[in-house]
Amino acid sequence: MNHSERYVFTAEWYDPNASLLRRYELLFYPGDGSVEMHDVKNHRTFLKRTKYDDLRLEDLFIGNKVNIFSRQLVLIDYGDQYTARQLGSRKEKTLALIKPDAVTKAGEIIEIINKAGFTITKLKMMMLSRKEATDFHVDHQSRPFYNEMIQFITSGPVIAMELLRDDAICEWKRLLGPANSGVARTDAPGSIRALFGTDGIRNAAHGPDSFASAAREMELFFPSSGGCGPANTAKFTSCTCCIIKPHAVSEGLLGKILMAIRDACFEISAIQMFNMDRVNVEEFYEVYKGVVTEYNEMVTELYSGPCVAMEIQQNNSTKTFREFCGPADPEIARHLRPGTLRAIFGKTKIQNAVHCTDLPEDGLLEVQYFFKILDN
Repeated sequence: MNHSERYVFTAEWYDPNASLLRRYELLFYPGDGSVEMHDVKNHRTFLKRTKYDDLRLEDLFIGNKVNIFSRQLVLIDYGDQYTARQLGSRKEKTLALIKPDAVTKAGEIIEIINKAGFTITKLKMMMLSRKEATDFHVDHQSRPFYNEMIQFITSGPVIAMELLRDDAICEWKRLLGPANSGVARTDAPGSIRALFGTDGIRNAAHGPDSFASAAREMELFFPSSGGCGPANTAKFTSCTCCIIKPHAVSEGLLGKILMAIRDACFEISAIQMFNMDRVNVEEFYEVYKGVVTEYNEMVTELYSGPCVAMEIQQNNSTKTFREFCGPADPEIARHLRPGTLRAIFGKTKIQNAVHCTDLPEDGLLEVQYFFKILDN
């Protein structure tokens, strides 16, 4: 391995004390996994070359957030031509839509997506209005099944995701298989539509077939213009809150955790990926401040990358769902409650896979924090 090879990025860090964005040059040396940072404004070395195991080459793409020694940096540009050529050429984003007929199979579908090397960069369960559905199916207006398609896509929640990888558009189409589920079972038996689809309309999931339609559809579901797209599906009644923590998301455990929750007969009535900043996390974890010794580490973990928040429905939801999550310390959970989420997926007391609401009366408040306050 070439030890002098290096990739350079321009990155921004929001300095909460000064309330301003600071710009850095971030250097990454793949040979030994070391990083170096320069303060752009003052032309000073901010961090001399240091080995840092928590940063991976696949994390380095424009628009991503990376954590360097618990500072969250946003990569805003390539720092030189070499980096742009080496890393910038092939990464693409596409839209993946899980249709109403397959929402209960979201865990399995996400597992397939992760295994195929995609990164899920956005995710939200939504309910499409008739107008949103007609905007989405704008190319199909002349088709004989048009009304049936509109009726179906608005018949229940959908889960929209933004996927990232090399050749994402083409690769996601390949994973989906032929549009008609029957044909898919014959021609591409391992594909998503073969496994989870019923026919040509109820075919489990969708993907755009060109760069232009991918851009148009992502703008519809995840508008960049500051709108918030189709409404989330939170019910705000007899609910509790569950958050899949960033470490579990980046370890590719999202699909498995969703399957486990469903198999334990809990209903996920809303789900969304959030990139929280420190201020929001501190606000959300307020009740633990000065109570839990690991408060600071808990805060740092929750904004270290994307997390996935859920509204869980069940009568007497908090107690039983909290029992299903298990003791906060995964080691204790593995001894006492081996079937619980933290026993199976947790690593340490901080990286214990999930947060769940502690007190029954806080369930609604926590759900509202994500699905009313943060999702605006």
